[in-house]
Amino acid sequence: MVIKRFEEIEAWQLARQLTKEIYLESRKHPMRRDWRFCSQIQSAAVSIMSNIAEGFLAQTDEEFIRFLTYSIRSSGEVQSLLYVALDNEYITNERFEDLYAQTQLVARKTTALKKYLERPSTV
Repeated sequence: MVIKRFEEIEAWQLARQLTKEIYLESRKHPMRRDWRFCSQIQSAAVSIMSNIAEGFLAQTDEEFIRFLTYSIRSSGEVQSLLYVALDNEYITNERFEDLYAQTQLVARKTTALKKYLERPSTV
C-alpha cells in the first residue's frame, strides 16, 4: 500500500488521538491552573504528530527518518511530563497508565516506520 497523505499513517492517527486526550486533561482542574505545565505537555504532544506530518512531506527518506526521530523524542517528553502530572495529582494513576500506554504505542509505531525506512534498498 502506498501512503499518499500523512493522515493515512497509523502513528500520526494515534498521535492525533493522544494529543486530543492531553488537551482534554489540560482543561481539567487543577491542571488547567498550571498554564506553564499545560503549555509544555500540549506542545510536546503536538510535536509528536507534527513531526510525523512534516517528515512525510520531506524530500528524502533520510529527512523523514530525522523527523520521525524528533517525534519519538517528543513521545519521551510527554511520558516524562505525565509523571509530573501524576506527582502533582493533576491526573489519577489510572489515567496516567492509560496516557503513558498510548504514548508508548505511538512511539512503537513511529519507531517501526523509522526502521522500515532505514532498511537497505533492494534496488
